[in-house]
Amino acid sequence: MRGFILRRFFTSIIVLIGATMVIFALSRLLSDPKQLLLPEDAYGITQEMLDELEAQLNLDKPVPVQYAYWLWDLMRLDLGRDLADRQLIAPRLPGKIAPTVNLALASWILATLVGIPLGVLAAVKRGSVWDYSGRIFALLGQTLPTFWVGIILILVFAVWFNWLPAGTMGEGFSIKNWVLPVVTLSWLGAAGYMRIMRSAVLEVLDSEFVKLARTKGVTNNMVIWKHAVQNAMIAPLTLSGLLLAGFITGSVSVEVVFGWPGLARYAVEAVWTNNFTVLVVVTLLFTFGFVLINFITDILYAIIDPRIRLT
Repeated sequence: MRGFILRRFFTSIIVLIGATMVIFALSRLLSDPKQLLLPEDAYGITQEMLDELEAQLNLDKPVPVQYAYWLWDLMRLDLGRDLADRQLIAPRLPGKIAPTVNLALASWILATLVGIPLGVLAAVKRGSVWDYSGRIFALLGQTLPTFWVGIILILVFAVWFNWLPAGTMGEGFSIKNWVLPVVTLSWLGAAGYMRIMRSAVLEVLDSEFVKLARTKGVTNNMVIWKHAVQNAMIAPLTLSGLLLAGFITGSVSVEVVFGWPGLARYAVEAVWTNNFTVLVVVTLLFTFGFVLINFITDILYAIIDPRIRLT
């Protein structure tokens, strides 16, 4: 187990280093860092001042050395300044990360609590109205655009019936502010859980050892919960890590539609204002979060299924 964890850890480190190289290369290809820090008209800027700024940013050094300095700054959490107001980016990040992570966690929990039981029910009631209803639910969840679902929910529950607020977290904590964003983001995940869980449970129920258990007089509830569900949980576990990472990195449309003050909306605003430094930082954070969650998922997967440790 220790060897498996070390292999996955070093693989994750390699992936992160590779990702930072790509992001650094793109940031240098798409923009000149010193030009981002200059006024638009660059009035009164002399060549000596440009050379001094270039030296401060280590742009007068070879590209590998520039990357090393850039990576060292990241490790020291020196993330640069927001080009919109010239303020440091790092102190702002906790207030941006928390709303995104909380929204992702709430959506992930709801998707798990809804999708897995629906998948089990659809498999056990194969061919019934429950099965067809669950499959329609999954089909709609995986085909309807998330931003469109959010707009329709706002139209129905906020505009027509005035039951729930249309967006934003609001002051303090109010569950009403969370209902529409969480439901919108979690539907896709619940649909994925439902389809995978249904297929996995059906595969177990059709297996020979379950048929043998039935012939020995094992009750239907015992067959479903002890044999079918437990053996079918590996596939949803694999999906759960991807879903959580996807909810964190893929919440852009939900945060924009509902005015959610999270990291994804911060990135969209950076795109609108050509705020390149913020965009680079957010991309790095999303990459780190995705790799970290997948690393944790691999470990949990190996704990549940020891065969994975041998791969």
